Amino acid sequence: MQLLTHNVNLNGAARILRVNPKTVAKKLRFLGAMCHELNLNTGKKYDHIRDIEFDELQTIEHTKLKPLSVAVAVSKKGRKIVGFQVSRMPATGHLAAVSRKKYGKRPDDRLNGMRQLFEHLSGQLRPNISISSDECPFYNGVVKTAFPTATYTQYLGKKGCVAGQGELKKTAFDPIFTVNHTFAMLRGNISRLIRKTWNTTKKIQGLIDHLNIYVWMHNTQRTPLVSN
Repeated sequence: MQLLTHNVNLNGAARILRVNPKTVAKKLRFLGAMCHELNLNTGKKYDHIRDIEFDELQTIEHTKLKPLSVAVAVSKKGRKIVGFQVSRMPATGHLAAVSRKKYGKRPDDRLNGMRQLFEHLSGQLRPNISISSDECPFYNGVVKTAFPTATYTQYLGKKGCVAGQGELKKTAFDPIFTVNHTFAMLRGNISRLIRKTWNTTKKIQGLIDHLNIYVWMHNTQRTPLVSN
């Protein structure tokens, strides 16, 4: 768990531990399932949280022609990751036509993924919580459905800086700094999320397992034990 959450890939962990790479792959699945249950049980104790921020991080499934969205919600004060959801999305920009030609039309599951995330959060967090995000058009409807009495604020997105691989912003004040800082930590500590790397997610479940392990380590070892 320590290796997988300190920017060591699966093959690197196998070499360090002197085991077969297949053993590490099996342990990733086992630990991912275990941490998923631990995260669910810990989430039942988050009803004291008063403010959260959420946004989406983009990564890939095997190739840049098959992008993935990782929606993440973070408590503003204690930096706890209170939930995440991985969704498929179509390629954009100059890669869109190439992706459709090679792999066909790719579904956009971001909206359904965000709905699933907030359905999960509505069972953990207080209904009158304060929520912040950027100005993505479909966020407002999702938030208002799951948290009709919450205070929801959207902020104009800012241009990224070099530090944090673009997640940290070129501005003196970032109103959703906590979630952007958490994204920078995810990219810095999970090898498959680094932007310029040959480590890529081959299967979506592997990414989900890896994220579940990181969330458990992040919430128990890298953030304050008690937070509001």
